[in-house]
Amino acid sequence: MAKKTVLAIGIEPSLVDFSAFPGLTAELVTSYIGAQIEQLRAMGYDADSCLIDLGDTAEAVASLALGAKHYDCVVIGAGLREPRERLELFERIVNLVHLAAPQTRICFNTTPADTVHAVQRWVMP
Repeated sequence: MAKKTVLAIGIEPSLVDFSAFPGLTAELVTSYIGAQIEQLRAMGYDADSCLIDLGDTAEAVASLALGAKHYDCVVIGAGLREPRERLELFERIVNLVHLAAPQTRICFNTTPADTVHAVQRWVMP
């Protein structure tokens, strides 16, 4: 039986201003992302990460990732929903996923450390 496939789309941590998020750094968020992807793989998922910029190539990079294979679930990271200034980028990415993969489940994490829980709400390995 084929593994369930997961794509996690989020903002490249080195591009984020963490001043509004005490205790978080680009290094820590990168570590959380890597750990969550590895945990998904250890649980039996075929998981990939897609880190995008703040707009210049975001849609093109996400589109390439979505076109690489069929995904059963796409996680859209919390960093795309906040701060409010990213609302348009968030909408563009959600609509891109909807158009490129209409049968794919879409879920949202609340932090870079709860991606596994977001995926498990929609697909099991």
